[in-house]
Amino acid sequence: MEELKWVPSTVDVTRPSVARMYDYYLGGSHNFEADRAAAKQVEQIFPGVAQSAQANRSFLRRVVRHLVSEGVDQFLDLGSGIPTVGNVHEIAQHDNPSARVVYVDVEPVAVSHSNALLADNPHANALLADLRATSTVLSGARELLDFSRPIGVLIIAALHFVPDADDPYTKVAEYLSAFPSGSYLAITHATWDQLTEEERAEAAQVAQIYSSSDNQLTMRTHAQVNKFFDGMELLEPGIVAVNDWRPDSFEDYTSIYGAVARKP
Repeated sequence: MEELKWVPSTVDVTRPSVARMYDYYLGGSHNFEADRAAAKQVEQIFPGVAQSAQANRSFLRRVVRHLVSEGVDQFLDLGSGIPTVGNVHEIAQHDNPSARVVYVDVEPVAVSHSNALLADNPHANALLADLRATSTVLSGARELLDFSRPIGVLIIAALHFVPDADDPYTKVAEYLSAFPSGSYLAITHATWDQLTEEERAEAAQVAQIYSSSDNQLTMRTHAQVNKFFDGMELLEPGIVAVNDWRPDSFEDYTSIYGAVARKP
């Protein structure tokens, strides 16, 4: 049980976690048997799920680099997950060593490991909080980020775990209202839009697997994803598959939308 030394005592390692399943897809080591078993069930139905996770990660890298090139030096990463190679602070601080990053996640393993990783980094930290608790997150983020200057808000592969009953549109709007003109919002979100009827049936099986985890899936259409960007200026090429957003290599289609918008 050596691996459990870095796990907070409150964590139930017998229940699958979406953050730890995602870590598994990305080839990370901070996951447990329950996470791997659930992830492998998903892989049996959707063999390309790991590639989709990696395409999602590649989108994040391109977005952060672009925003840094536009002068953004502060980032709020909501639903940041477990640290793996290519974290936001690594990407941003490579180009701007003074860039500041606040990670937010409800998964104790993610936050515990993030803060251990960031112990010697004065410009980055992690908060244990649910992204739906906007006032709590914003209060914690103020300790490191300057809300009078533009901030890049990153919500990568997280909103499809927020059901409509929790009003995710209002939550996103609350974050954006706290930040000034020139701030950015980047979102990736799973969708069934391009799936065939057979693939939709398989996706329903995947959703059932996730129902046994700490979060359930809520897939959304292009129009529903677009609603998150109300009042903002979408950057080209708009809301597209993550691998089609300013790609630097060719990748097959993935059923995850990605987009970035600027607050006017």
